[in-house]
Order: sequence, then structure tokens, then C-alpha cells
Amino acid sequence: MFALTFLGTSASVPSSERNHPALLIEAAGQRMLVDCGEGTQRQLLRSGAGFRRLDRILLTHAHLDHVLGIPGLFSTLRLRQSAEVMTVHGGPATLETVIRILAGLWGAGRAPLPVEFAALAAGRILDAGDFAIDCFPVRHRDTDSFGFVFQSPARRHLLSERLSALGVPDGPIRGELAAGRAVVIADRTIDPEDVLGPPSGGKRLVVIGDTETTEGLAQHIADADLLVIEATFLDRDASTARDYGHLTAAEAASVAAASNVKQLVLTHMSGRYEDEEVLAEAARIFPNSRIAADFDHNVI
Repeated sequence: MFALTFLGTSASVPSSERNHPALLIEAAGQRMLVDCGEGTQRQLLRSGAGFRRLDRILLTHAHLDHVLGIPGLFSTLRLRQSAEVMTVHGGPATLETVIRILAGLWGAGRAPLPVEFAALAAGRILDAGDFAIDCFPVRHRDTDSFGFVFQSPARRHLLSERLSALGVPDGPIRGELAAGRAVVIADRTIDPEDVLGPPSGGKRLVVIGDTETTEGLAQHIADADLLVIEATFLDRDASTARDYGHLTAAEAASVAAASNVKQLVLTHMSGRYEDEEVLAEAARIFPNSRIAADFDHNVI
């Protein structure tokens, strides 16, 4: 299960209703941010999420509207005497930008709390057992941008009718079968395949920040339960979208429709449009679309 709290859903210029980009993701007792725009620490408080057990930041790219909240958050965590190591993931150039920002405030090689910088390359970032995170490159102007795939494994569950038919009693024997190990009952070997159902329950969440094209994304977002992606422009301004390295709502909806995505959430909203305009353009192509607002909460 993945729980999402949208802390900031604006494009590069915030509004009174939308903060700079940041998304809190909670999974298996871990809490992490995707991006950390200016004001993210206040958004964490306003959302009720707070700072506890927050020890990982995944950065889509280095543009300032996605990273300027890091110094303030780090300063607050220091004042709260957090002893946890903060791991910051980003492309090499993205991390260099963050390191320079921190050095300008606290000196080279220093930060107000223990921090590790993990440079991204396409592939697996983290395998936490109950979920894994992979990353993939995304094209956005001159940045080393990445998208993220959060995946929880499908599980196979014991079939009660098969257990009863084979005379498998309650207790540790069923636990052995659930763990994939054969058992012997009355000189008869029962294999896990005899009593386990098909895999079910795995979830797939894909988060993409700013991107200038959908080319090459389909393989990464295929069959996602939820896709979070930007939709900064409408199709009538597609040429401007190209100039600034962003998508239109129609493009985001089209790639979701072509990739068997179950639900589409659009973010990075520009103040030049009403939400209803953006949603209407997307929903014509992909009906199960919605616009993210600050403090929205999703669980998949």
C-alpha cells in the first residue's frame, strides 16, 4: 500500500492555494518526499503529516521550484534534534546543485544534520522488502531528470478450500506452505502450489516531475495503478509547452490511455488556466483523470 499526500501542486509560480512541488509518500512504515519545493516544511505541518520518520528525499531534477525547500527543512530537523540520516537521491547535476546550496549556508561539506547523497542511475534505488523503488531518465530541458516507480510485490494467499480438502490443519504447517515450503502430512507431501492461489495485491505507483515529452515513458508507466505527472499547459499552447519543456494535459492523458494506467493525477498546475479547463482536456482522452490540489490524499 502506498499513501500519498500532495504538499505542493503548483508550477514554477506558486499561488495562494498551491505551494511549490512536493509529494509525501508513505509505505511500510517509511516516509519519503518526492521533491521539496520552497515552503514544504510548513506544508508538512499544515497537512498534519509532521516530520517524524522522514529520512529520504527523491529529487526529480534541480530546478529551484523543486529543491529550495531543502535548507529550511534541514534546519528545522536540526532544531528538533533529529538523529536520523537524511538520504537525498538525485541525478549527479541535481545533487551538485543541492550541495552548493547547502555549502552556501553552512560551509563546504557541512549540513545541519547527517546527510547522504545518492546519485541516480536508471534502475533499482531501494529494495525495502515490502516495496521497491526504481528510477528512469526523463527529458526536461537541460536537466538530469528522473521519474520514479514505486512497486509493492503481489502476494499469493492460501486457498482455504484446498487446505480443507487436503486435510491441512491450522497452525505452523499452514505457515510453512504460505512461506513456499512443502510439508508432509500422514506420509503425503503437499506442495505449496497445491494450496496457493494466483498472485494478487501488488501495487504500482509512478511519479514523474517536469518532462518535455512522453516519448519513452510508456514502458515505465505501463499498468500503473496510479500515475502522477505534470500538465502545465493546455493543448492550445502546445508550442509554448515545448519552449518551456513541459507537457499539455492532452499529452499526459494520451500516454496514460496508451499505457493501461488505472488512474491519472495531474499536477504542476499553472495559474494561467482554471482547473476545470485542464481536467476537461484530459478527461476527454482518459476519463479516470483528476487534478491534484494541495493536501489531497490518495491511498493505493
